Amino acid sequence: MKIIAHPDKPLLGAHTSTAGGLHNALIEGQEIGASTVQLFTANQRQWRRKPLKEEAIAEFFRIKEQTNLTYLMSHASYLINPGSPNRETLTKSRECLYQEIQDCISLGISFVNFHPGAALDTSKGQCLDTIIQSFLLTAPLFEQSPSLMVLLETTAGQGSLVGSSFEELAYLVNGLKNFVPIGVCLDTCHVFAAGYDISTPEGWNSVLNHFDSTIGLAYLRAFHLNDSVFPCGKNKDRHAPLGEGFIGLKCFEFLMNDPRTRIIPKYLETPGGPDLWQKEIRILKELA
Repeated sequence: MKIIAHPDKPLLGAHTSTAGGLHNALIEGQEIGASTVQLFTANQRQWRRKPLKEEAIAEFFRIKEQTNLTYLMSHASYLINPGSPNRETLTKSRECLYQEIQDCISLGISFVNFHPGAALDTSKGQCLDTIIQSFLLTAPLFEQSPSLMVLLETTAGQGSLVGSSFEELAYLVNGLKNFVPIGVCLDTCHVFAAGYDISTPEGWNSVLNHFDSTIGLAYLRAFHLNDSVFPCGKNKDRHAPLGEGFIGLKCFEFLMNDPRTRIIPKYLETPGGPDLWQKEIRILKELA
């Protein structure tokens, strides 16, 4: 998928609300001045998903065309652990993962973002192999619709979660790239928490060079923009408003201007809701 963005209209958005219908996430995106949004396609706290109704799909497409939002991203359920060693949880995760991808294809969504998984009481190596096997089960879906891309999100390194190192993500990408459209969503708070210092341009250059040599910059397809409540390397996933944490605005100024990152879609997940996101989108545009 080649990303096309006008230099005067950066791909900026936030995780907007689907309360009252999926299409409302698009309307809220337009209201905050976004050019893209992230949303949940189903209740992220429940295993059982309701089938999408034809009327809901049609309304979503109608509002999408009306708002001109592009590169929409779904954030998959927090319950999904495609690397779980527990057979029941793994079965539920794989079913939910498959349904999530099916629904994203039905809605014409560009990216579906997953937390890679947690090893729990097994080795991280075993967990990574199980994650690959889980996503390989979805490969037939992409033969019908190659326009959707799976994104694996960087994690903060807390507990038994995998995906906090570029090496772990590279292992997953290499295991899937010939079967599933795959990329990485880099969460600024998470990579900072995992020990990648992105608070300065020099730090970003080092991190991007490491990413490129380990995974490949071609696989960097989206950003979650968040400042961090905690200092670098603390493995704590606590988001802060942009410029109000330990990362600072220099990080986001770099992302808005560097040729390697400026056209990549960026989604705010900062605490504060639509009023803050509207302000932060304005700040990001000014930084560019």
